[in-house]
Amino acid sequence: MALETGHELLPLYLDGELDAETSRAFEAHLDACTECQARLAELEALRSAIRTQAHYHAAPDTLRQRIMDASAPRKRFANWPPLALAASWAAAFLLGGALMWTMQPGSRQSSTAPLARDLITGHLRALAAASPVDVVSSDHHTVKPWFAGKLAISPLVQDFANEGYALVGGRIDYVGDSRVPVLVYRHGQHLADVFVLPQGTTLAASQSQQGYAIDTFTLGGQPAALVSDLGDSERAQLKQLLANAR
Repeated sequence: MALETGHELLPLYLDGELDAETSRAFEAHLDACTECQARLAELEALRSAIRTQAHYHAAPDTLRQRIMDASAPRKRFANWPPLALAASWAAAFLLGGALMWTMQPGSRQSSTAPLARDLITGHLRALAAASPVDVVSSDHHTVKPWFAGKLAISPLVQDFANEGYALVGGRIDYVGDSRVPVLVYRHGQHLADVFVLPQGTTLAASQSQQGYAIDTFTLGGQPAALVSDLGDSERAQLKQLLANAR
């Protein structure tokens, strides 16, 4: 892999946007390229600084009033030219989205909100990818060593196919500034991601976003988060299987 190509792939790799084959090729390049390693470290440090040091502000009351005014009945704009009317509604939509984001309880102010957002984003990105895993195997003797060669965390891996939750394989994803192992299970038509998190990670016991649930538990002594769209009973069963794994 040429150095120029490696530099171009760095942001995509950091954001987990490479497919499995390209990601593996890039990691092989990264192991031998000290310049790319240094650039990746700089990008990770920049992302960390943005997450932890950026200032966020609640929307002022004047913005709320402007949105309410923009959302008034259509008859107020009956005599407006079509382009001006379209522009007004576009502005109202954008301002409304900004207000909803800044005014939601816990949005950005909560220390666990970015973490939950990373988990949901990682899960959705994997669902949209050509393959949700980097290593395809239902054999824990294959998946666990694969992680051991790439990450400081080598998770406890078990297959629960007999209970209806088959191990599909694993991948590496980003949560915050950390590269973490993810175990992928299939139940019927549903995929469930198990993110194994660094020690000391805190997250609410259970929450949901965008129709996907996040359940936390301990897997082999490591904090972990189960992300899926499974029903309550199915999630509880898989969570219990994982928590009791040895």
